[in-house]
Amino acid sequence: MKTKAAILWEENTPWSVEEIELDPPKAGEVLVELVASGMCHSDEHVVTGDLRGFVGPVPTIGGHEGAGVVLEVGDGVRSVAPGDHVVFGFIPACGTCPSCATGHSNLCDLGGLTATGMQVSDLTTRHHAQGRDLSLAIGSLGTFAHHTVVNEASCIKIERSHRLDRACLLGCGVVTGWGSVVNAGQVGPDDHVAIVGIGGIGASAVLGARAAGARVIATIDPVELKREKALQLGATHAYASIAEARADLAGSTWNRGFDVVVMAMSVGSGSALGEASELGGKRARIVVTNMHPAAETSIDLSPIMLTVFERQIVGSLFGSSNPRYEIPMLLELYSQGRLDLDALVTRTYPLEGINDGYDDMRAGRNIRGVLVYRDVADDSAG
Repeated sequence: MKTKAAILWEENTPWSVEEIELDPPKAGEVLVELVASGMCHSDEHVVTGDLRGFVGPVPTIGGHEGAGVVLEVGDGVRSVAPGDHVVFGFIPACGTCPSCATGHSNLCDLGGLTATGMQVSDLTTRHHAQGRDLSLAIGSLGTFAHHTVVNEASCIKIERSHRLDRACLLGCGVVTGWGSVVNAGQVGPDDHVAIVGIGGIGASAVLGARAAGARVIATIDPVELKREKALQLGATHAYASIAEARADLAGSTWNRGFDVVVMAMSVGSGSALGEASELGGKRARIVVTNMHPAAETSIDLSPIMLTVFERQIVGSLFGSSNPRYEIPMLLELYSQGRLDLDALVTRTYPLEGINDGYDDMRAGRNIRGVLVYRDVADDSAG
């Protein structure tokens, strides 16, 4: 079939929205009509080349935070059927590898295959344009498109009552931010939490910290709009820099330091990670969620403080989550008015507006931009 997609033909060039040829799903695969896709900063890392070697090579279709309606399934697919509404988990979950079997499906062995950008079933492609095969940038998903073919392991069925232009956010950013606090950070009542960077992930971390009962939720971002949004979402403090937050430890934590520090800035750096670690108090967990350039190999910090304060540096991928459980659970919280997904969406764009959306992101005008491909009113009608 023919459909439209946003293609990155070369690094550091704009996304090109054009017609592609899409093959039908093979065994274990699913054809989905996408309704909406979040515009995650990770796809900007694809443009800049920061994730080279960890994502599909160019030319590639971007997008990994999507939701839509199943149109067709290949042989052997059992978990979804035509007409079902689905959210994509940007890391597939096979359910049988050691990570999945022990409740860590965010680390499923299939995730390693998505770096090829090909279908994880046979490492070939279903997407083509201008006579060339196309990879899928992150997660072998390609949500910057009106239609895509993905593996069944990437599809999480949700209730038809949920708005797909909100549900798409659960495919990456919301689960990642929430889980960084709740799962990796193990935040509980009376904890003091600092969140560095307030984009889609950092804002979701604020929501997670609030739900977990944190006593103090301090946010750090140089953009005033994002600091204001963080306070609206439930943050207790907002600082323009790590240095400013550190200077106010007496006021924010009674000189204890933070129990959990979540790194959610757009592009991580070893120097910023080292500086932020000094916000941590005794037995603090420094949760590294944001992406660093793949070529970076050092962190500028004082190792002795890891010992004398028993600080821990913890990596967290996809919020250290079990997305097949947490995506439906978080959508239920949204339906109950207990998780404000609406507040995370700053602007929406058609597929043709993708470059405008990323311009807005770079300029600090968005918490999360969302591509909406068609009217969603009928999709949540049941």
